[in-house]
Amino acid sequence: MPKSIELREYMRTPRTIKQNATVAEAAQVIINNRVSGIVVVDDAGELVGMLSELDCMQAIVSTVYNGGTPGAEIVRDVMTKEVTVNRPSEDIISVAADMLKHKHRRRPIVDNGKLVGQISCRQLLRAINDFGGK
Repeated sequence: MPKSIELREYMRTPRTIKQNATVAEAAQVIINNRVSGIVVVDDAGELVGMLSELDCMQAIVSTVYNGGTPGAEIVRDVMTKEVTVNRPSEDIISVAADMLKHKHRRRPIVDNGKLVGQISCRQLLRAINDFGGK
């Protein structure tokens, strides 16, 4: 049986944006950090949603078609609010399988209700590649 690899071994510090930020600000965080999405937090730093580059594009294109100011949309209005989370101790292969099943590119990692990290497809691939090379 293969050795279990915990998420904590590969999770990264998530890029975050506050829920009251504009989509333009969030898009800049995504661009600057070369990520496909970011974690949305409230003023206390608590996880409240996820925002992907596709969410940003959809909001901006919709606003342009409706004659508004692109990028002025508020993150909380366009983010995904129902977010699946994982714990640092969970097995990477099980999480990878669940992410594939639900077509998720990233997952926030919480411990005792607090945001402690994020795992993405890139980190999962690295873990699987590391494991396969041993």
